Amino acid sequence: MTAAATATPAAAAPLAPAPRADARPLPPFPTPAALALERATRRELELVMVRGATPDADGLVGWELRGINHPAWARLAGIKKFVKGFFRGEDGRVMGYNAPVVQNVLDGRWRTRPSDAAPKRFGFYEVAPVDPTRRDNAYLHAVLLDYGRGGNPRWDPTRGLRDYLVQVDPENPDLFLGKAYYALGPLRVHSSYFILERFRRGVTELAR
Repeated sequence: MTAAATATPAAAAPLAPAPRADARPLPPFPTPAALALERATRRELELVMVRGATPDADGLVGWELRGINHPAWARLAGIKKFVKGFFRGEDGRVMGYNAPVVQNVLDGRWRTRPSDAAPKRFGFYEVAPVDPTRRDNAYLHAVLLDYGRGGNPRWDPTRGLRDYLVQVDPENPDLFLGKAYYALGPLRVHSSYFILERFRRGVTELAR
């Protein structure tokens, strides 16, 4: 899969990522708050999920977030650490992608594979407010990362993923908790929680 930045249409959002309220540099390593979520129980994470704030989807455009999958089996599967990025689609929708990461120590740096300069981007998704009239409406205060609307190939198993995302603290626009489900026809099977934390600028637009 090849990805490259493209020119911005006149009517599209500006190329610069949305400003954060706190202009301090982002830390190169996971914060104590993110690592505390990784150590939390599923019951504790569910409380955070229910009490979380609605993320600003537009504010995620042009950023990459370091990801931590919560389950212990994720380490054995080689997916404990990952990256999610967010960009503006040609039709104006907020979209996103995943990138694999070197599986070093959890409190170390996030290095995308095969390189930071040219990461492999896959598992694309649409980012939108949860629609109470549609099947995926478990958390109405979340935004939904819908891989079924991400333009992934029909044979791609990521098409079944449905992720709900909330902002953990209304005062912190950089830390998020996600809850992943897998769509099997009309059924939705909960697979895991994951933590996201903003850590570097990414692409604002992407040619696929």
